[in-house]
Formats: sequence, structure tokens, C-alpha cells
Amino acid sequence: MFDNLSEKLQRVFKNLRGEGRLTAENMEAALREIRVALLEADVNFRVVKQLIENIKQKAMGEEVLTALSPSQQVVKIVNEELIKILGSHESRLRFANDPPTVMLIVGLQGSGKTTTTAKLARWLSRNGHRPEMVSVDVYRPAAREQLRVLARDLNLPVYPGAAEETTPADLARSARKDAATSGRDVLLVDTAGRLHIDDQLMTELQELKEQLSPVEILFVADAMTGQDAVKSAEEFHRRLGITGVVLTKMDGDARGGAALSIRHVTGQPLKFVGVGEKPDALEPFHPDRVASRILGMGDVLSFIEKAEELIDKKKAVEMQRKLIENEFTLEDFRDQIRQLKKLGPLESVLSMMPKVGMLKDLKNVKVDEKEIVHVVAIIDSMTPQERANHMIINGARRRRIAKGSGTSVQEVNQLLKQYAQARKMMKSFSGGFLGKKLGKMKLPMSFEM
Repeated sequence: MFDNLSEKLQRVFKNLRGEGRLTAENMEAALREIRVALLEADVNFRVVKQLIENIKQKAMGEEVLTALSPSQQVVKIVNEELIKILGSHESRLRFANDPPTVMLIVGLQGSGKTTTTAKLARWLSRNGHRPEMVSVDVYRPAAREQLRVLARDLNLPVYPGAAEETTPADLARSARKDAATSGRDVLLVDTAGRLHIDDQLMTELQELKEQLSPVEILFVADAMTGQDAVKSAEEFHRRLGITGVVLTKMDGDARGGAALSIRHVTGQPLKFVGVGEKPDALEPFHPDRVASRILGMGDVLSFIEKAEELIDKKKAVEMQRKLIENEFTLEDFRDQIRQLKKLGPLESVLSMMPKVGMLKDLKNVKVDEKEIVHVVAIIDSMTPQERANHMIINGARRRRIAKGSGTSVQEVNQLLKQYAQARKMMKSFSGGFLGKKLGKMKLPMSFEM
């Protein structure tokens, strides 16, 4: 997400740091590079123009030009302006005073409406709500079946509809009644889509809006389509009055132009982003955190929130104790890998880390998930005694472990070598300043490996 733009902006700031002082000339050159970087990231030209004007107005001021660290001042200005463009603050979902709150999920066919409906229902259920879903796509039975399957996997209710309910309005009305009687406080209405915007679709959606009075009308768009997603959102808002946007497939969009354009062009906030196919791969959109990621400063807050939701806290505290006391076994090593994998693809986790200091090369790290599977398989092929004491693993045991895990003796040797090095490093930490510090900390989780 934003990989290309982030890399180019960091190059601009690096060049500025190389200057003895900031002048009008080198600032103009930097602004030209920023403009090109934004346009190449598929950011809407109107957004680019406004952003550059705002940055120029602030950056060319006397305060910046005479600053002790002008490049840092420019980074600060770009960060502030990116946040403004993205929305200044997180835009939360709104809820009705009298439940159930109705939320219409709209968008073009193939944008990911049905999957997003299920993901949003999961997110709501994890945040204190009792959602129900309904598909009102009477034209594509497969779409309704897809929602039923997703709802079953999440163990969340979906209104099935009766044989006589043949119109979207009929289905939606009955679903709202069902949600009210069963104590559900949110009804998510997955609407039909088209390959392109047409009058029939809009008439149908307008009728649903009139009958249901939804608190939220969320437009779902595929981030990979770039400015087409922005144009569709703008047209849906003009004809329907959307209240927010959900961008799907953000994990596959290295440019990020849609995310940077959509609020400025439509006037409506980006509320969630889809960052994968799994049910938990939906995140609230935080403008300040996204701006931080674009500028290479990472998104540690999102990492911590995700970890707090998915990591077993009791195990984490116990792991911290073992690290301090140098009792870290191969079984613990395997358990840490499993805990970390809960956070999603490791490349996605690494992308949240700030690209500074010893972490600056993380953007170049390519994680082979198959290698991680091999590591777990090797440790699983060991006996409990071997996992507790790696020193007893001789040549014969290594051959047996390799055969049992479908790997080679060389791979087993490599794992044991890496594990021994990790233990040695942790031992040096635990006896020194870091160990004392860790011993005093009462963290809810631990990721030291």
C-alpha cells in the first residue's frame, strides 16, 4: 500500500537533507518531484494541484527557509497536508437513536460489496454490536448464496427472505422487521450492482433509501481501479448521497491514488479499507496513520491494535518471562511464529514498521511464507524432549526430523543454528540493561523472537 509513492517521497526528502540550506530554487525542484510522484501514484490532478499549492505556501515561508533543519520542516508540512487531504481525523460509523441502524452497502459489480458486508458485520460484532445482514440482489442468486456462506462461517445472522419477497424493497423491509424483533441493532443491506452506473440501478437504490432511511450509505470501491473508483464514488454521491467510502484491495494497490483522492473529490470520508481476503482484513481508516506510512514513518499504532485483538495476552506475558530468564525453547519459538502469523501476511506486518535506523531496509524484505511453514513442520517433527532441549538433537535425530517434516538435514541444521544464535543474543540481553528494563515492564504482549 503506497509503496511506490512512499519510496519516491523519501528520495525527495533525502535530497533536501543533502542540501547545505534550503533555497527557493531547491524547494521548487523538490515540489516538482513531489508533484510527479503524486501523479504517478494516480492521485487525482485536482488533488495534486491543491496539495502542491498548500505545501508551497507553507514551505516557502521565512520560518522554514531559515530553520536549522529545513528538510524536517518540509516533512512536517507534507505530513500535515496529507492528513488534510485524507480527512484530518478518523470518520466513525454513525448509529440511529432507535435501533436497528440501517446501513446500505452500494457499489458497482465486482467491487467487493458482499465480502465487505460480511467483514463489516464481523467488525461490528467485535465492537459491541449485534449485526444482521441481508442481500437484496434479486438478480443474482449466487450473490445471496455467497452472503449466506460468509455469514455461516462467521456465525452471524443473515435474513434468508421468503418466496413471496421478490423485490429489493420487500426483502429489506422484512429484514429490518426481523432485525428489530430479534434484538439486532444494525442491519447491513448488501445491494445489487452493475458493471457500470445506470438509471435502473440508481432508481432501485433511491427507492431503498426512501423506504429504509439508512443512517449510512457506504460506497464500496476497488482501490486497484484507481481514478475509476473515484469517478464512480463521485457519481454515486451525486445521485444517491453516500455518507462514506470503503476501499477494497488496498493491500494490492502499490500506488494509493484512490485513497488520496476520494475524500477531496467526493467530499465524503474514507471509513474503512480492505487489506486482504480474510474476514478480519478490514481496518478503520486513520488519516494520520496513513500519512505516516506514506512518509516512511510506519503505523505502529495499528500494529499494536491488531496485536491486542489477536495475540493471546497470557501467552505473551509468559513468553516475556521466558525471554528474560533465558528459558526460550524451540516449542516457544514455534508458538511465537504461530502467534505472529495471526496478524496476517508478514510482509503486511513489516510494512507497518517505520523505515528508519535499523528498520530502514524492511521495505526490501520479501517473506517466503513457505519457509515459515517449513520451520513449523521441522519443530513439529521433534519429540517434546528435543523441543525442550535442542542440545540432544544429534545426527540420527536430525535425519529423522528431516524425514518427518519433508525437509532436508541442511534445513534442520539451519533452523537449529538460527535458534542457537537467537538464544545467545537473548541471553546477553537478559543479563544486561535491556533485561532489567524488560523485567520492570508489564506489557500486555511480547513479540521478541
